[in-house]
Amino acid sequence: MVDQDNFEVGKTMMAVVTTGNGGYEMLQYCKVPIPTPTKNEVLIRVLAAGVNNTEINTRLGWYSSAVTSATETAAKDQSDAPADKPDGGWSAPTPFPLIQGTDCCGEVVKTGAGVGTALIGKRVLVRPCMRTNGFDDLNTVWMASDFDGAFAQFVTVPASEVFAVDCDWSDAELATIPCAYGTAENMLHRSGVTSGSRVLVAGASGGVGSAAVQLANRRGADVVAITSHDKADLVRDLGASVVVARGADLVREIGENSIDIVVDNVAGDGFGQMLKVLKRGGRFVSSGAIAGPIVTLDMRDMYLKDITLIGCTAWDAPIFPNLISYIERGEICPLVARTFPLAHIENAQREFLRKRHVGNFVLLPPPPNAADT
Repeated sequence: MVDQDNFEVGKTMMAVVTTGNGGYEMLQYCKVPIPTPTKNEVLIRVLAAGVNNTEINTRLGWYSSAVTSATETAAKDQSDAPADKPDGGWSAPTPFPLIQGTDCCGEVVKTGAGVGTALIGKRVLVRPCMRTNGFDDLNTVWMASDFDGAFAQFVTVPASEVFAVDCDWSDAELATIPCAYGTAENMLHRSGVTSGSRVLVAGASGGVGSAAVQLANRRGADVVAITSHDKADLVRDLGASVVVARGADLVREIGENSIDIVVDNVAGDGFGQMLKVLKRGGRFVSSGAIAGPIVTLDMRDMYLKDITLIGCTAWDAPIFPNLISYIERGEICPLVARTFPLAHIENAQREFLRKRHVGNFVLLPPPPNAADT
């Protein structure tokens, strides 16, 4: 534990700084000043930080309308010819240079004005999706997209977004939760998944997909999952009753009009079949498009079947408190595919894009000591 009284803000820390849109050369592991918590903020020592598609997409400028390919394809193209994209961020230009890292498990070590001392020394998770104008306003501020994140030894965040968690999970296990599980829980919440719902989850072995399988199963839904053949048993273990091979004909495998809700962060060429398998009045919910953002939509499937399309970026108020309660009650389990030292972020992201894993990768910053700070 870091002693707040003896903790000297103003020293340096190790961090990964993303300097602009482009390839891995934009990731610089270097010393930067330790940030100072301002009013209503806390300083957190990062214990572990998850790896997500969003960090890669933000570095690539994938959110730009100029990009029409899958994340993996864009990564190859960008490494050859990086170019800044003013519309490459989520809803505004990315404020490069930026410390990325959307997932943070850490220890509160210092507080700013207006924050008490109750959180000092607590192990916490940070809610990365922040509704700063209140939950009636869909505008968001995201850690690691709009301000510096957790790919560092320390990070400052608003105290309102910090949640103490009491469990026996490791730091790396906790770091798998915020982005992937928050995104999945938000999609299930918005689309109304309940006991008895038949839910199709695409990309079920990825971070968000594997979380969605668990969380839908926790709600009592019947889960049909799409994944590669070699990952089928692992996805069944998470709670899927039926597993369909990636690329299979969904109508033939599970039947037309057989699904209540589709949870899809994949998109790409498979989008059209998703609507075919939805029942009349079904819901399609998405917060990503890793296989490609440009899809073919047959409007007849949508309007003749009274389908509702739901986009999910802004997390609703119950989402993160729900996740903390699920962890503390032992209702979900973490899926750490592999850990890497923070300095090896390039290796982690390269391996992440190969999509050979189930669950999440996690980066581990070096502990504070004289050599690093």
